[in-house]
Amino acid sequence: MIRAVECRGFRNLADARVPLADGIVVLCGPNGAGKTNLVEAVYFGLTAHGFRGGPARDLIAFGRESARVELELAEGTALAALDRAGERRHRLDGRDLGASSAERPLVSVFHPDRLELVKGPAAKRRAHLDRLAGALWPARTELRRRFGRTLSQRNALVSRIRAGFASADSLAAWDERLAAEAEPLIAARAEAIEALARSFTDLAASLGVEAVKIAYRPRAEASAEAIAAELARRRAADLGRAYTSYGPQLDEVEITLGDRPLRRFGSQGQQRVALLALLFAERAALIAADRPPPLMLLDDVMSELDLERRRLLVEALAGTGQALVTATEADQVPAAAARIAIREGRATTAVEGADRAAGSEAA
Repeated sequence: MIRAVECRGFRNLADARVPLADGIVVLCGPNGAGKTNLVEAVYFGLTAHGFRGGPARDLIAFGRESARVELELAEGTALAALDRAGERRHRLDGRDLGASSAERPLVSVFHPDRLELVKGPAAKRRAHLDRLAGALWPARTELRRRFGRTLSQRNALVSRIRAGFASADSLAAWDERLAAEAEPLIAARAEAIEALARSFTDLAASLGVEAVKIAYRPRAEASAEAIAAELARRRAADLGRAYTSYGPQLDEVEITLGDRPLRRFGSQGQQRVALLALLFAERAALIAADRPPPLMLLDDVMSELDLERRRLLVEALAGTGQALVTATEADQVPAAAARIAIREGRATTAVEGADRAAGSEAA
């Protein structure tokens, strides 16, 4: 749980501390008021990155040299900072997190820009699935990084052989190494999809889109022995292409509507529902695995849902974990635990349910 977020120089937000309640917190205000910026500030505090496109320096307020967000957690603090030179800091309880996200609290975000997860290239879905597998089973967090490092080394060797600086015989050992790293990655991806597939379909149906399914489509065999054998068979082709043409780096996470790819044949509304169902299915899988539920950041999620589906969404959120939901009107989110009004980058109302003085100014 996040008890408060303190922003300095972040987008259009005023420099201040904003207290947050547990449960569902609605950030309400007109378009352009700063609701999304406050949600993104929380995400930045947890990950040291924004969730919208554009250069990282766009996170820094106009006329400021740096952006800084500090989160007061239920246990400890998280801090992220960025300056115009591109230097980043990301700390949890004073410890530098570096590039690793394994220690930080889990966070799940819905934003229109994230529709790329549904309709964009397969690489985005693979990376997302690998992060889910790491969240479900922390011992598997490094599988993607280890495979990626070995793949890069094999590709570099392929380039050296093609240029005449190494012998093709040296690929045999790298085929075995790559296959050994690929096998557990493929298994983790398959198990992660199995953990969320049924609830994904059911959640999408409850939100009005029937017959949506998610499936893992590996491009390689499941066993290390079979992968190594196929890599050996393809060596000549790989040397001609100058890259590795077989393995889980080519896998697809397929989301279908009926029998057709949703990314090509689904409407914008259907793609939004699929993204929302995916995030909630992942949340359910984490809870079922006795993992902490992720903080849910839902931006502009209610605008295209009718009253009944808004109610269903709130019911899915209620009782487990914390969620920040943006809305132009507070009553778009029924039965919320707390409401914060945002105007021109400032929170001008007290948080209901939190032990704070009314009328305090916050970002």
